[in-house]
Amino acid sequence: MLTSFLIKEEPLHQSVCLSAGEPGPSGIQKLAAECQSAGYSGTLIPYKCDLSNEEEILSMFSAIKTLHKGVDVCINNAGLAHNEPLLSGKTEGWRNMIDVNVLALSICTREAYKSMKERNVDDGHIININSMGGHRVVASADEHFYCATKYAVTALTEGIRQELREANTHIRATCISPGIVETEFAFRHHNSDPEKAAAVYESMKCLKAEDIASAVTFVLGAPPHVQIGDVQMRPVDQVL
Repeated sequence: MLTSFLIKEEPLHQSVCLSAGEPGPSGIQKLAAECQSAGYSGTLIPYKCDLSNEEEILSMFSAIKTLHKGVDVCINNAGLAHNEPLLSGKTEGWRNMIDVNVLALSICTREAYKSMKERNVDDGHIININSMGGHRVVASADEHFYCATKYAVTALTEGIRQELREANTHIRATCISPGIVETEFAFRHHNSDPEKAAAVYESMKCLKAEDIASAVTFVLGAPPHVQIGDVQMRPVDQVL
């Protein structure tokens, strides 16, 4: 997604090595070349990974360990929605949302923490890109199950924070919860009705991917003793 591209691009102004897992890495390969030609000091490394498949996630973390020793910051940005209402939706769509929005996030978090613990990293960060849908239920049947998965992300992030404290580590966990962001998300969500998707973004001045990237940078730049739990952000014109 464009959002993930910009989240990945923003830290490249700093000296970091960043691995990006996506189902289809061609777009990231193009971005990696652009970052290199722009002279960024960081490195963006595309990695093809189906986040609904645990074995592929584990293989990705294994490759990261081999090539780069491990993970210091994990940004869980993958997310999707299907038009599957609670009373009439298809189980396949529900399961896919749980697999990507909830389970993949949890698996990536677990593996990232393992990586940090193995290397005695005490100042790592886990950032979950959530949604305002994780804080209130949208009055649209098409989005109710999606909201349920995002409420899970809210609970998971707080649970991660508590478990990190129990582990007596200074690794931090943060949610970033945007409202409507102008990406291809709506076009995928309403893939059978592109006019409806376009209307979502035409109805107001939406957040941009750059806004989410800036929020990630802000969270990562907080002093070590500061725990930012959640950044809720929406367009000024958005009501809910």
